[in-house]
Amino acid sequence: MKTIGITGGVGSGKTEILSHIRENYPCEIVLADDLAKELQEPGRACYAPLVELLGEDIVGADGRIVKGAMADRIFGDRELLAKVNGLIHPAVVAEILRRKELAEKNNKIRLFFVEAALLIENGFDKICDEMWYIYAEESVRRERLVSSRGYSGDKITAIMEKQLPEHVFRENCQVVIDNSASLSESIRQIDQVLEAYQW
Repeated sequence: MKTIGITGGVGSGKTEILSHIRENYPCEIVLADDLAKELQEPGRACYAPLVELLGEDIVGADGRIVKGAMADRIFGDRELLAKVNGLIHPAVVAEILRRKELAEKNNKIRLFFVEAALLIENGFDKICDEMWYIYAEESVRRERLVSSRGYSGDKITAIMEKQLPEHVFRENCQVVIDNSASLSESIRQIDQVLEAYQW
């Protein structure tokens, strides 16, 4: 089984790429951001430590952590943010490794994908055999974010400025999929890479 990390800037089209892979290849796909949210649910690994760190006032009437209240508590406090990330990130990695181990025991799964916006920053390369960068031209990404999410130009700029520059993605990833044009062209590139693997 090959473990592949997938990353790319906002609006690069990672979701569509992963949908094609999920439908056409014997794989398991883990979305790190979704997993982080799961682990903050009551009874899961991050819930009690986060409540202890940030206080009971981040918990809503239903017993779940209120995302907005948690964000307000962390806002502007870099030290607290670092502590929160120090709780969540190791728990996410541990759960990914647990799922990877289970996938390796399943003879039907040949590819294990980990998708994360902060794949490089959070050192996911250490648990992946290969890293993929989903690239799209900035103008294309902006157009997608306006049409699909209704983001303003200023909001898009603010998000993009917080993300890694293109050269860092390229330096850290072994495969680059250019998703600037049609989805069919991107699929052609993906199939070319994956079908070259012998399983």
